[in-house]
Amino acid sequence: MFIDTHCHLTDEYDGGVDAIIKHAHDNNVGALICATAEGVDIKPAIKISETHNNIFITAGIHPDYIDLNPYDFLTDDVLNNPHVVGVGEIGLDYHYNPQTRNKQIDLFEKQLDIAHKHKLPVAIHTREAEEDTANILTDKYNGVMHCFTSSWDLAKIMLDRGFYFSASGILTFKNSESVRETFSKIPIDRIVIETDSPYCAPVPYRGKTCEPAMVIETAKVLAQIKNLQIDELETILFENTKQLYPKINLL
Repeated sequence: MFIDTHCHLTDEYDGGVDAIIKHAHDNNVGALICATAEGVDIKPAIKISETHNNIFITAGIHPDYIDLNPYDFLTDDVLNNPHVVGVGEIGLDYHYNPQTRNKQIDLFEKQLDIAHKHKLPVAIHTREAEEDTANILTDKYNGVMHCFTSSWDLAKIMLDRGFYFSASGILTFKNSESVRETFSKIPIDRIVIETDSPYCAPVPYRGKTCEPAMVIETAKVLAQIKNLQIDELETILFENTKQLYPKINLL
């Protein structure tokens, strides 16, 4: 089965979360890792995970929410929950608000320290912030570069530090040749896949609301890039995800 390693489950989907989870399972996406972005998302996400088999959580605060105190949300009770397998998504995003750089870095570093304390991997968001991301993410930490579209230069640095790289639907876009080229160079044992749903719907679903079941379309393109059969890739990605998130306990 495939694992969508990064999605955002919301009630915006037709039929609600239950329908999305069933659709995923019906399409050989047997496990989902639900990432949070805002502090108030964390408890509802955990509730979903505790009422559905094979749903896991990365709990974290996105750099859009720089005024939140992560210690209010990333508590011991949250991070010790067996369904919480990592801290994320966290990181830096200078695309819209470069003026908040210092606050973003402060939020990022606090959450990295929390993850390190709890021995949890991190799911990293980075956009137009490669230098700061590389400087902050030392080999003290481990995790995944979520929805990776950054340069090969950053990929090389993070490969040396033991990080994984997640391919999203962007890999399938016509204008994403540079992203495909980067993933052609990343070793297959350091790659996982995701949808980042409800965003980044892959071809042929562009313009529609993305959902976890669509992760197979990214897998098809990745298999072509890596010259693998889809069932071979499925096995490799499954093992990679378990290595990335050791707390995952799949039935």
